[in-house]
Amino acid sequence: MIDQFINFVIRPPRAEYNPDQYLWETDFTLAGRKYKRQDLELQNQRGHTLRCSHYVPSPFPEDTPLPCVIYCHGNSGCRADGNEAAVVLLPSNITVFTLDFSGSGLSDGDYVSLGWHEKDDLKVVVSYLRSNKQVSCIGLWGRSMGAVTSLLYGAEDPSIAGMVLDSAFSNLFDLMMELVDVYKIRLPKFTVKVAVQYMRRVIQKKAKFDIMDLNCIKVAPKTFIPALFGHANDDKFIQPRHSDLILQSYAGDKNMIKFDGDHNSSRPQFYYDSVSIFFFNILHPPQVSSAYSNKLEKYYDLGNLKVTAGMDEGLLYEIISGLQTVDTGAASSSSAPPTISTTKSVSELLSDVAPVAGVIDEIDNVANTLGDDDPSELQGKPIIQNEECCSYTSSNRESWGRCSSLGSNDEPSSDCATAYNHHETTLKVLATPLRNGQLERMDKSQKEAMKKQKQKTPTDSKKPNRDKFEKLEALSQRLRHCILKRVNHQRHRSS
Repeated sequence: MIDQFINFVIRPPRAEYNPDQYLWETDFTLAGRKYKRQDLELQNQRGHTLRCSHYVPSPFPEDTPLPCVIYCHGNSGCRADGNEAAVVLLPSNITVFTLDFSGSGLSDGDYVSLGWHEKDDLKVVVSYLRSNKQVSCIGLWGRSMGAVTSLLYGAEDPSIAGMVLDSAFSNLFDLMMELVDVYKIRLPKFTVKVAVQYMRRVIQKKAKFDIMDLNCIKVAPKTFIPALFGHANDDKFIQPRHSDLILQSYAGDKNMIKFDGDHNSSRPQFYYDSVSIFFFNILHPPQVSSAYSNKLEKYYDLGNLKVTAGMDEGLLYEIISGLQTVDTGAASSSSAPPTISTTKSVSELLSDVAPVAGVIDEIDNVANTLGDDDPSELQGKPIIQNEECCSYTSSNRESWGRCSSLGSNDEPSSDCATAYNHHETTLKVLATPLRNGQLERMDKSQKEAMKKQKQKTPTDSKKPNRDKFEKLEALSQRLRHCILKRVNHQRHRSS
């Protein structure tokens, strides 16, 4: 039984895994951004090879070093335990470094030391990151054995920016005595103490460390790194009082979060949110520059967006193909879409079909007036040219934007020609929809001509006008949705 207890301390079950199966992919998307996993190997002072992974943005921002958090796993864990840390921190522009400590996972070594030798492994990782010009400040996030490792190392390196310590034990000797009661080993107290002393000698011989040296209470009073402590209320393996004792003697800025669960249970979301806020305030990562804004003007300003920029190209080609048929008036269900250069910006592509794009440009003006005015009143307003110049057939998408008068499909109306001439000189594809300036520039003769034309229009054309406006609005929405579709990303989790 004593030998089993010794193995329980220095040789717990070892996590053996396939990195490509249990880690994040080498290239993955998270919260709408692309990241990559960089695998590397480091060597500790004892000559053991440490298998590590560094999660960074792809591509890495130029001339902007980012902070990094090193995740330290538990005694039976591995670097795959840091997958959750990547989810929490990467969206905040904080890179995540994970490793298999010596004796754990895929790294070399036969035994673990519950933090004693692991702090030397952590020192090797910190030295590597210090030499990396892409890394600014460094934080530590440890759980169980990893929390003790972080605390022991933090006492030696005050340059660490902050630490998250989840379920750390205060003293290994006291923990071993508690586990005797937890696992109901029926032995007298003095017998247990004798057995622990025997275990101490065996562990010193095998794993090369003294269990009496693993005492976080001794190092806490001389550690001044900001720390966030966490512990599960129902933890029977390492009871919450261990974190309470460390917290009481800790010298630096500190805070404690307790939550429901046990030692190995998944942590609640509010705990991860607290960790994210803690590291964000401590590490001060640079702000993530977003190419898109929720402001109204960004919705209409498409800039120099390329056709190949991750949008639904097939739908965009189909729409532009329908718009291009306006000039020829020969679109049909069998017409093939024209060849479109993928190196042109969306504005340049749509400029080729400027007359119809100009129609889309003022749809919002019509929408504003439809909500308050009667359709009969709209017929006397200049912007009614949109309804006169375009027709739409839902059963034939290639005929989007075909120009015709309401009375005949043979020749375009005079209003349509007026609209064409007007937009040839002032065109801004899908720009801000409100264009009161254009209306003011229309001379009185144009307005009177349009008014007379509207008076000649039969009263039964009100409904077709509204139908065509709704169809044009649907075209505008489909086109905008096609172009802005690139902002909808999906998160790809590893199997």
